Amino acid sequence: MVFGSLAKQPIPCLTIQSDVIERVTTFKLLGVTLPSDLSWEAHINAICANVAPRLYYLKQLRRAGLPSGDLLYLYLTVIRSVLEYGCAVWHHGLTVAQSHKLESL
Repeated sequence: MVFGSLAKQPIPCLTIQSDVIERVTTFKLLGVTLPSDLSWEAHINAICANVAPRLYYLKQLRRAGLPSGDLLYLYLTVIRSVLEYGCAVWHHGLTVAQSHKLESL
């Protein structure tokens, strides 16, 4: 993958022992989705898709009468940890809309 403005310029294909290395526009590294333009939209969408079912289970457990202390513990360990994973890398590059999308969860 080529990052930034170089991604728009033609760059020759890389080969190792006559095998062409595939060029991708996005990949996942240690759980963080990295796009070539560093827009973070794909990563935020992946986080939201991962957290939505967990929030549903939390809602079901609340309806079942689980104590609020247990619900808080579940939220902190299962949901918030996913929301905040790697935020030191991607938080500074978020748009206002992306921040609101995460905050709404």
